[in-house]
Amino acid sequence: MGAPHDAILTFEYDDQRRARIAERSLRPELAPLADDRSWAALTREDATVTIRIEAADLVALRAAFNTWCSLVDTAETIADAAERTDA
Repeated sequence: MGAPHDAILTFEYDDQRRARIAERSLRPELAPLADDRSWAALTREDATVTIRIEAADLVALRAAFNTWCSLVDTAETIADAAERTDA
């Protein structure tokens, strides 16, 4: 790693269960989105999910940033649906 450009996205959830659902929804996207211009790492600690994006150039960083924000939005929608199903 050690690309010249990076961004860290941090998402704090109300509880660990919700963060775990988001993490599990996002994790399968890591490998398919990695290429020679950008890649990401995903971690979860308690109720916080962190995505570190590294990119070779600013255009790739912007594209990866937008993609991951969209994926997080979708993961949160899945977490909402899971909560409604459990209720």
